[in-house]
Amino acid sequence: MKVIIRDNQHEASIWAAHHIANAIKAKAAVTGEPFVLGLATGSTPIETYAELIRMYKAGEISFKNVVTFNMDEYVGLPVEHPESYHSFMYKYLFDHIDIPRANIHILDGNAPDLKAECDQYEKSIAAAGGVDLFLGGVGEDGHLAFNEPYSSLQSRTRVMTLTYDTLLVNSRFFENDINKVPKQAMSVGVATVLDSREVLILAFGHKKARAIQQAVEGPMTHVVTLSALQNHPCGTVVVDELAAGELKVNTYKYFKQIEEAEK
Repeated sequence: MKVIIRDNQHEASIWAAHHIANAIKAKAAVTGEPFVLGLATGSTPIETYAELIRMYKAGEISFKNVVTFNMDEYVGLPVEHPESYHSFMYKYLFDHIDIPRANIHILDGNAPDLKAECDQYEKSIAAAGGVDLFLGGVGEDGHLAFNEPYSSLQSRTRVMTLTYDTLLVNSRFFENDINKVPKQAMSVGVATVLDSREVLILAFGHKKARAIQQAVEGPMTHVVTLSALQNHPCGTVVVDELAAGELKVNTYKYFKQIEEAEK
């Protein structure tokens, strides 16, 4: 695992956007196969998406040969609902770039057979050649996608019942009314994410500091599903100073020194 530490959320978000753009261009330089990109929702990646949009409008990157798979979607929430992850992705990214609509994949939380939808999602990822880079965030309790604490680290795309803590955090998107938050969501599994050739996780603010400390310095455990990234050959966590606040001094210095040495 590698940890990239920046002074603030803005700098960390910009770093992540340029890393993604460089990965897309690097693959395009050696093959005509599409770049398969995993994406996340929530407030954390918004600034990264904004920078990718800016780069596209400036002619620095194209998404015409990019295929995307989103991490999750609420169960039972209409696609047109402003807080559905379909709506989020089009609002903050897809409506502003040149990605073909046929290349966009988001789980259908209103599918008549949710298990079949999850199973087909796994097959679609495999048919696309696997994910080249999966961009994600982390919950305050260390969960990856909607893989809540005690989720199997071998889990695959499935329906998850959300914990009270997750419902409470997400209620800010639903008029601060926890009763309006869908109680279930469809989510890629931990193993689904770890199958990606690269995983890039964003974490900002002091509320994420404990989760980052546990995922980076603690044991690999299903209690903190992000900790499974320890077992990935190309996993990177991008944090601001606040999210790095609980790391040991020597851990902090180590990752700073590693980055400096690799320049």
